[in-house]
Amino acid sequence: MPLSEHEQRMLEQMERALYAEDPKFATALEGSGLRTYTRRRVYQAVAGFLVGIALLMAGMALQQIWIGVVGFLVMLGCAVLAVTGWRKAPKPGEQQTAGGPADRRGPRQKRSMMDRIEQRWQRRRDEQGH
Repeated sequence: MPLSEHEQRMLEQMERALYAEDPKFATALEGSGLRTYTRRRVYQAVAGFLVGIALLMAGMALQQIWIGVVGFLVMLGCAVLAVTGWRKAPKPGEQQTAGGPADRRGPRQKRSMMDRIEQRWQRRRDEQGH
């Protein structure tokens, strides 16, 4: 469920206050786990793609078809990994989703925690009269 404009403004104010109060802690909480993992995966896929190109060229130079086919398959697999990794990478400031390497708990525990947070948020909004 998307946040309302008021909730987004409140969240931005809290983020700014956290950065002003303790920038080192705020940077650590920024969600580097999943983002770093997916970025590293994309970089590895690009490196593998370059290895695939080298194998393809070597297969052509040595006139060994099987080396060229292996190179093409490596390129194809790495391209798929790079594209899927790039799409899954959260944008800066975006929340992480359950199931990534940064979150080893099951989705049921994550959901119940999110339900509690949403209930608390709703209770605070109701107490303030919004």
